[in-house]
Amino acid sequence: MNKPVSQGRAPVLEATGVRKAFRQGPKQIDVLKGVDLEVMPGDSVAILGASGAGKSTLLHILGGLDQPDGGEVRVGGQSIWSLGENARAALRNSTLGFVYQFHHLLPEFTALENVAMPLLIRGEPVAKASAAASEILVRVGLEQRLDHKPGELSGGERQRAAVARALVGGPACLLGDEPTGNLDETTAAQVFGMVLELNRELETGLVLVTHDRRLAADMDRQFELRQGTLIDSS
Repeated sequence: MNKPVSQGRAPVLEATGVRKAFRQGPKQIDVLKGVDLEVMPGDSVAILGASGAGKSTLLHILGGLDQPDGGEVRVGGQSIWSLGENARAALRNSTLGFVYQFHHLLPEFTALENVAMPLLIRGEPVAKASAAASEILVRVGLEQRLDHKPGELSGGERQRAAVARALVGGPACLLGDEPTGNLDETTAAQVFGMVLELNRELETGLVLVTHDRRLAADMDRQFELRQGTLIDSS
């Protein structure tokens, strides 16, 4: 399901010639060998590949969490690796959202408090952050769970809260690393469907690492990470 690229619109995320290698004893393992990727507003991109192919490494580089050995990553037109650590962290907070296989919600805080956290870190007033958190939690179907702590939520509800936390700040792009991999098939499909719906409704770019080809098939573009390069398999 390929969407036409809108004319005159700038990419929310670009990677050009991204390279990454690791040392394994005396041997150098070239994980990424010049990866190029462009994500437009509202675009959804699936990255598939064998275990150990470098999918999570690529996602961490795109998100400014792991520095590449070469190449460039631009988020909203800004070269992320040209920034200092504090400026890069601020850019991540304002323009990127992250969802992982495990929700990483803070157990001592309610769903509302967890989702408001990125805005509080940004310096937003508590009332404004709470209102935004409440609004996005309603949109992901958790209007009856605002005051519940993670231990009181089901697995699917915890992932919905994690998605809400990733989206509360209005990011330009959402990065997901197997975000439904810890859920049963039915719940995974429900959470994934919700993510795609919000991706299209909010026009947030979406880059999702997944092993599930059935889920990937519902996204606009599919890439296979193979021998260090991205191969378009849409």
